[in-house]
Amino acid sequence: MEALFIYIAKSGGLLLLFYTAYYFLLRKETFFTRNRWFLLTGLITSVVLPFIVYTKNIWVAPASTQNPDFQPVFTQTIENPLFEINWNYVLLACYGIGFLALLIKFAIDFYSLNAILKGKKVKQQADFKFIDVKENIAPFSYFEYIVYNSSLYTATELENIIEHEKVHSDQNHTVDVLISRIFSILFWFNPLVWLYKKAITQNLEFIADNEAAKKLSDKKAYQYTLLKITTHENCVAITNHFYQSLIKKRIVMLNQNQSKKRNYWKYYTVIPALVAFVLLFQIEVVAHEKEQTQKNSAAEKVKGMDVYEIKKTTTDQELATITEKLKAEHNVDAVISETKRNSNNELTSIKVDLKNGKEETQALHISGSDAIKDCGIIIKTEENGVKKIIVVTKNEFQKDATEGSKIKIKKTQKTNTNTDVKTNTTTGKSDPTNGTTNTHVITTFKTNVNTNVNVSTDGDKNETTSITYYSQSKPKVIVKSGGSSAKQLIIVDGVVLTDGTSMDDIDALDIEKMSVFKGTQAIEKYGDKGKNGVIEITTKK
Repeated sequence: MEALFIYIAKSGGLLLLFYTAYYFLLRKETFFTRNRWFLLTGLITSVVLPFIVYTKNIWVAPASTQNPDFQPVFTQTIENPLFEINWNYVLLACYGIGFLALLIKFAIDFYSLNAILKGKKVKQQADFKFIDVKENIAPFSYFEYIVYNSSLYTATELENIIEHEKVHSDQNHTVDVLISRIFSILFWFNPLVWLYKKAITQNLEFIADNEAAKKLSDKKAYQYTLLKITTHENCVAITNHFYQSLIKKRIVMLNQNQSKKRNYWKYYTVIPALVAFVLLFQIEVVAHEKEQTQKNSAAEKVKGMDVYEIKKTTTDQELATITEKLKAEHNVDAVISETKRNSNNELTSIKVDLKNGKEETQALHISGSDAIKDCGIIIKTEENGVKKIIVVTKNEFQKDATEGSKIKIKKTQKTNTNTDVKTNTTTGKSDPTNGTTNTHVITTFKTNVNTNVNVSTDGDKNETTSITYYSQSKPKVIVKSGGSSAKQLIIVDGVVLTDGTSMDDIDALDIEKMSVFKGTQAIEKYGDKGKNGVIEITTKK
């Protein structure tokens, strides 16, 4: 509906432009034929020009990928009122009623005209068809038909009338009348349309009067005929009838001196306004991000930061380009392995190991049956030349886990610049930030069994924790650690499980929350009992 209202406003504005130019500049000029085409051009322009839109493309720098912010989404249920009036439908109904009423009126007028013409004796003369009727109606023309009642006029008066109607018929003024009538039906709610229609009809009479007076020997007798015809009030609609209420203006224009050709400039006054209209309202600016040097994977420098993006559509060649650039530009060795693709050639599994010199810096491992989410490697160079490596993933961990899929979380080690990277990933929000020495990786996410899992590791050992959920009739949880093979301490609702109990005995559907502690965190919390790792489980009450 908004687009419709905008179109109506634009169309009305253009119509106002042409009508204002005609009323104040051209109405009193004797350029009647030129005025005719000017007014018709205004109608057509008001309908067509709002549809013509020029699209201007501009190129802007890509948005910075530094510190991507994933805001949590809050859903609030708002109770709908029992009844609410949709004013768009009300306006549409009002328009429909007016349109239908005027359309019915137009059909009735057309039927009445056809009733007058049907069955009458037609006298053909050149391109004109004359019909002499007995009804007491004003003379009129309709395309090639010229209708009159000869018994109401003298021979001289009838000659003047016929010459007038011949001009209407010969120049197809009926087309102008029908066009203006259709516009008044479509845009009946706009008062300007009715004024415009009146201006068109009046100008057609000026044309017919001017041309008929040129062919008649007695111009004064023609004016007397105009005065006599004003007594007729029975006029046929959608026709060019001899009777017009504005007889005084017609007589004034008949005696008006011919306008000078130098006044043609008045027709061009609308051009600057039309140009301004197009520039202001008909140019749509579309912004496009500039392509990166290597599509989907090339590095883009933004304020000392290089971003290497990996998408599900990234090809093996593009992955190779990433490793080459990391080595050439930052002396970082990247080993990409375990890549798997689905039938659509989309990545479903990828492992990226990053090494800065001899020490492992970061690792990313995504594996599953669905295509991977966007992820990337960020190399941030400080002003002092120190480089920090950040692995950013946009995986939506809050969504249900795919059956049998694995999410591996690799710990962060110190780099040879004595700087670590801290990655916090929470349900609904992710915010990679710079950290300090011995920073831990903490990850929280939800699974399809509505379980919260916290994994905490320290920076002392190179270990991997893998958590797998199986969506079966009886879901179960398997927790594996790449560190010591000794049995981990399992605590359920604050109670330590006995040696004969394992994770296989716990139904995943009963788990409300699960936390995994390793390294110094586990020892600090549980002493020597937690040296092999601790799993805390809170069940649903």
